[in-house]
Amino acid sequence: MRVNVTGHHIDVTPALRSYVERKLGRLVRHTDRVIEVHCTLTVDKLRHRAESTVFLRGPSIHASAVCDDMYAAIDELSDKLTRRVRKRKERVREHRAPLERRHGLVHAL
Repeated sequence: MRVNVTGHHIDVTPALRSYVERKLGRLVRHTDRVIEVHCTLTVDKLRHRAESTVFLRGPSIHASAVCDDMYAAIDELSDKLTRRVRKRKERVREHRAPLERRHGLVHAL
């Protein structure tokens, strides 16, 4: 998995880059379909924004977070992306599940 980190009105320091790579690298725990992650960090006066797009096999997932601190914004972004990846994985699993398990049907003999 490749993580691209860019900054808009901010210099991305090595510490900030490694923090983003570590937090967003955890997405691989939930699915093995992650191809690439683009993350953009933006600062507008007192608002710190972290936006990210996760490219998976199939549709991509986008999320953004705004906080007063850049590290808090990255944490919130990581949590949002984790929830969305898990939700997508559950949808795929339910779609492929047998009919009995999907609808809670049990055959009585």
